[in-house]
Amino acid sequence: MKLVIFDCDGTLVDSQHIIVAAMNKAFEGLNREPPPRTATLGIVGLSLTEALEALTAPDDPDVPVLVEGYKNAFHDLRAGGLVTEPLYDGAREVVEALAASGDVILGIATGKSQRGVRLVLGHHGIYDHFSTIQTADDAPSKPHPGMIEQAMAAVGIGSADTVMIGDTTFDMQMAEAAGVAAIGVAWGYHPVEALHATRARIVLDQFAQLPATLDHLWR
Repeated sequence: MKLVIFDCDGTLVDSQHIIVAAMNKAFEGLNREPPPRTATLGIVGLSLTEALEALTAPDDPDVPVLVEGYKNAFHDLRAGGLVTEPLYDGAREVVEALAASGDVILGIATGKSQRGVRLVLGHHGIYDHFSTIQTADDAPSKPHPGMIEQAMAAVGIGSADTVMIGDTTFDMQMAEAAGVAAIGVAWGYHPVEALHATRARIVLDQFAQLPATLDHLWR
C-alpha cells in the first residue's frame, strides 16, 4: 500500500480569496494596515499563530487578537457565502481515482483546523476519501515533520511508500524532514522555482499529471 498526503489550501482547493479577505478584516479590526496580498499568500500553509507571527513579529502583543479576528472573519465569510473555496480543476477526478485504486491510502496535512478541513472537503463531497487527516490542531506547524509522521503511523505505512503533495516550500521542507518524496504543484501560492529549490521531485502543471507521476515515482 502507498500513502499519498495532500496539502489542502493551494493544492486541493483555491482558498486565496477568503484567506486574504479574512486576514484583511483581522488587521482592520485593530486599525492596523493589512499585509500585502503577496505576503498573506506567502504564509499559507503555516499554522495560524506562526502565520501571524511571520506577518508581524513573534513578540507582537496583537498576535493572539489577530488570530481570533482571523478565525471569526473566516467563519463569517464562509457562513455568508461571500467567498468560496473551489476545488482546482481535476482535483475531484484524481482524488476519486486514487481512492478507488485499491493500493493507495489518502491523507491530508494542512495548517487548517480539523473543523475547517471537514467543512471545506465535506462541502465538495470528498472528505470521506481521506483515511488520515492531520492539521494544526494535531501537530506542530509545517515545516515540522509531525503531520506526516503522524499520518504514516496512523495507517501503518513507511516513508519509502509515502509522498507529500503541496504548493508551498513549507510542504516540501516538511516532506524532506520526514524522509518522504515531495511533489509540488504549480497552481498554488509559492513560486515553482522555490518548490524546486526545496527539493520537490517534480512540479506538476495539471492535476491530471499526478497518477502517472506517482506510477513513475514508485516504479
